[in-house]
Amino acid sequence: FQILNNDFEGRDQRLVSKEDALSRIEEIRTSPASRDLSKVLTRQKQCLNTGNQENKVAFVVSDFQTNIADITNFRDTLLEVNLVPMRAVQERNVSIDSAWFANPVQILNQPANLLVKLSNRSDEEATDIRLSLRHDGQSKPVGAVTIPAGGTRLDTVSFTILHAGWHEARLSVTDYPVQFDDDYYISFHVPERINVLAINGLKENKFLSNAFLGAKYFKLDNGDPRSLDYSKFADYQLIVLNELTSVSSGLANELKTFSQNGGNVLVFPSQSSEVTSYNAFLQNFAAGNLGAFDATPRQASQVNTEEFVFRDVFLNKSANLRLPSTQGNFKIAPARGEQILTYRDGSSLLSKFSQGEGALYFSAAPLNEQISDLVRNGEIFVPMLFKMAIAGNKSRQIAYTIGKDEVLEARHRVSARGETNYKLRHTVNDTGSSKDGGASASSAEFIPEQRIFGSKVLLTPGTQVRDAGWYILNLQSDSTLAEFAF
Repeated sequence: FQILNNDFEGRDQRLVSKEDALSRIEEIRTSPASRDLSKVLTRQKQCLNTGNQENKVAFVVSDFQTNIADITNFRDTLLEVNLVPMRAVQERNVSIDSAWFANPVQILNQPANLLVKLSNRSDEEATDIRLSLRHDGQSKPVGAVTIPAGGTRLDTVSFTILHAGWHEARLSVTDYPVQFDDDYYISFHVPERINVLAINGLKENKFLSNAFLGAKYFKLDNGDPRSLDYSKFADYQLIVLNELTSVSSGLANELKTFSQNGGNVLVFPSQSSEVTSYNAFLQNFAAGNLGAFDATPRQASQVNTEEFVFRDVFLNKSANLRLPSTQGNFKIAPARGEQILTYRDGSSLLSKFSQGEGALYFSAAPLNEQISDLVRNGEIFVPMLFKMAIAGNKSRQIAYTIGKDEVLEARHRVSARGETNYKLRHTVNDTGSSKDGGASASSAEFIPEQRIFGSKVLLTPGTQVRDAGWYILNLQSDSTLAEFAF
């Protein structure tokens, strides 16, 4: 006999006696693994062919869900296949489908809006479904919802973030009698501050410095293009090029990598910029070519309030905002980017060019107040800088699905002891993890498959993650490098 389940374990790919087969059946537990039935039969056929018996018979015991029942993809006249359907009583089942934050970055002491999608997987309306959130050791009831038969419902959960660092949260629904998929675990990180680097041409810009000086959550560092430490770029969320006359090929390549990994780059060219140097830089971002400087006064006439930088900034979008004017500007051709600020003639004052997980924001005019009054336009200049800085963080996945080939990403570090083997630790108790208020907890630790690429480590847990909850990444047991929710 062969006993096979969806886990496809190596020990099950052999023929065993009747007694061993019965014993193996007793050991089978619920698993997140799911296989197409054609693949199950193919694997079973491989094993049966190792035996001497000619009467090869397969029994497939399944609920034959549509997404796995591809029986027609398997054909073999030498194998008798018996389909044994398991029929369940139709029950109402409501589950949490997914959850995500409205904004890419969660900020300390600010409200966070978590969007939750609920699904009703039955043919009857589900009423009085109660949703709650457990976070920082406290449960917060969100309210009761009604979901139509076979439909979905989107709800918003708002809460305030009171401390920096890693956060664990669990969404729950009360769903009787099928209590399956009723808990949805999430994890997210709140930075202590947002770091910005200004690389200055001739001198620091006082307006740029003062804009961040007034906001404690942001920290601005000023750098000289001749003495940059490229390895520190990963510490920043936004890098501003402040009127450099040229951009070296080395800096251009580092900024491209920085942007691809989720950082934002904001560029204000100098009036005396070397066009050839800037064109090589722009081509790195597929951002077109820079034309000569045109000393024609122009007035901005439109703000793109649909793009993240100015979305939700102005209470009244139709109000008469005082928009910046310039005494000269460069033109980029062709204009492939998304326009953020636009001149009256339709050309772009500020454009966005997406690159990987980040973006390049390019101003057609210098930051010099003799040429542009953008710096004296506080209602435009200040929120523009702040939103570009927080948009510079790559939107981190807050939950993963067990059974999928998930790849986890974290920043690569080396411990003080020189250890480089990353471990994932799952902490379990009755209510969630020990950080979630559970009194007694047990933990299971394993080493996932890992690959190091520069400043990042990519982890593939594979089948080692079997239980829902939070998994803590560490090099040493007392340090938390990242948290992942499954």
